[in-house]
Amino acid sequence: SLSAAPQISLLSCSPPPMPGPLLAAAGGAMGGAGGPLARTIRAKLTAALQPTHLEVRDDSSRHGGPPGAETHFGVLVVSESFAGLPLLQRHRLVHEALRTELAGPLHALQVIARTPQQWQSDPQAPPAPPCLGGSKRDKRRG
Repeated sequence: SLSAAPQISLLSCSPPPMPGPLLAAAGGAMGGAGGPLARTIRAKLTAALQPTHLEVRDDSSRHGGPPGAETHFGVLVVSESFAGLPLLQRHRLVHEALRTELAGPLHALQVIARTPQQWQSDPQAPPAPPCLGGSKRDKRRG
């Protein structure tokens, strides 16, 4: 069992280079920050992996989605469940926890999965990758 309450955060996506505001949660309660899919992602990852640190970032607006689309997310999960597991297996645990969402409304998911020891030695999340696919609203060049 963990002695400290997990730090759970929601990152709100902003265009680079300015990162979105970090809304930290005291005691693990988020108080309505984020949309319904963001809250579901946070709840399912918390239940499945009991993270000591969790960040959920909605990147949908960077990928041409309308406000509130909730289709593209990034998650940073720090959990003892990842100890001794290769990166691929860590990602599989995250994907399994979000299987229903990945089959439906969630189109893309960036996963950063670390152990508490890894997070303690480097408590920085890499920046979100750039959107390379454009938007359906962009004209495609042939």
